[in-house]
Amino acid sequence: MFSYQGKNVVVVGGTSGINLVIATAFAQAGANVAVASRSAEKVNAAVKLLRKTNPKGTHMGASFDVRDLEGLKAGFSLFKVHYTQIDVLVSGAAGNFPASAALLSENGFKSVMDIDLLGSFQVLKQAYPLMARPGGCIIQISAPQAFIPMPMQAHVGAAKAGVDMLTKNLALEWGAEGIRINSIVPGPIGDTEGFNRLAPSKELQKRVAKSVPLQRNGKGQDIANGALFLASPMASYITGVVLPIDGGWSLGGASMAMAELAQLAEKRSKE
Repeated sequence: MFSYQGKNVVVVGGTSGINLVIATAFAQAGANVAVASRSAEKVNAAVKLLRKTNPKGTHMGASFDVRDLEGLKAGFSLFKVHYTQIDVLVSGAAGNFPASAALLSENGFKSVMDIDLLGSFQVLKQAYPLMARPGGCIIQISAPQAFIPMPMQAHVGAAKAGVDMLTKNLALEWGAEGIRINSIVPGPIGDTEGFNRLAPSKELQKRVAKSVPLQRNGKGQDIANGALFLASPMASYITGVVLPIDGGWSLGGASMAMAELAQLAEKRSKE
């Protein structure tokens, strides 16, 4: 449906979960894809998958921590050498763990803020010189905690709310350069490690699915399809948007489901 032949796509956090599915989808659509994460081993495995998916593309990877500005700069210098310019950036680095606010350490709160919010800003700022032209597209991967209060997720909610406001502010500032910036908010995506940690049994996963108006948990491909659309010419007049792709979960079922999962996580932590 979408062709990205000859386009250069960078997916930060693109070596696992939803982000890897997104990276693979762009490769299938013909793009040259670069992925980045902290683990060199995961980077190498992801690049191998991309080359198998699209042997004609120029795929590469870089290992860095989004909190490490010098490492981040070195990674984007590598992207510049290989691609000269970036057409699509997917900023998906994230950190999360369940913790009640009363017991959450200052370092734990700061760690999530540094990865999700500061890390996102640093990624987008490094990408800017390689994208500042009409047609450049940035997609941030957010979370429903940004606008839905959830137990044991105060740190994530604060960070992701900042990510979504960063999306809107930079869409306003960088629009004149031709760069579009949007956020995708995934719902419960059943084929990811994160979801399996939150809902570790089939029974719990079924209960989460029942809280979704469409009565199913999502798949990574659902999110990838949204990213392919947002980066395409079909979405050329869409910017500054926070788009839930969640089967309607954010309409009411998310808080109830997450409260139940949070209670389970708290119980497990005390055992």
